[in-house]
Amino acid sequence: MMSGARKKVLVVEDNELNMRLFCDLLDAFGYDTLQCRDGARAVELAREHKPALIVMDIQLPDVSGLDITRWIKDDETIASIPVLAVTAFAMRADEKLVREAGCEAYLSKPIQMRSFRSTVDSLISDRQAA
Repeated sequence: MMSGARKKVLVVEDNELNMRLFCDLLDAFGYDTLQCRDGARAVELAREHKPALIVMDIQLPDVSGLDITRWIKDDETIASIPVLAVTAFAMRADEKLVREAGCEAYLSKPIQMRSFRSTVDSLISDRQAA
C-alpha cells in the first residue's frame, strides 16, 4: 500500500534535547524533519524546502523566533506555511505576542505529547484543506 510522500516539518530549535524530542516525535507521527539551530537560516530553509509546518522555538540565541515568524509571514512565497510556536516561558501575554507575530498555534514547554501531536496534525490538515 503506497501512501503519499511523508510531509516535511522544519524544526527551529537551538536546544539539542528539545530538537531530538521534537524530531523523534514528528518521525513517530509519520513526518520527515528538517533541523535548524540557527534562526537566521530558518527562512532560507523554508523557502528551499516549503515544509508543511514550522515548529519554532521562540527563545533563540541570535534572533527571536517571533521575528523569524514575521519574516516568514512577510514573504508571500512561504507565508502560508503554518508556524507552531513553542516556548518555555509561557505567560498570558505571550500568546498575544505569538498570535500578532503570525503564529497559527502555540504550545509551552515541556510539551505534552498528545497536545503536540493533535496540534501538528490539525495545522497540517488545515493547510491541506485550504
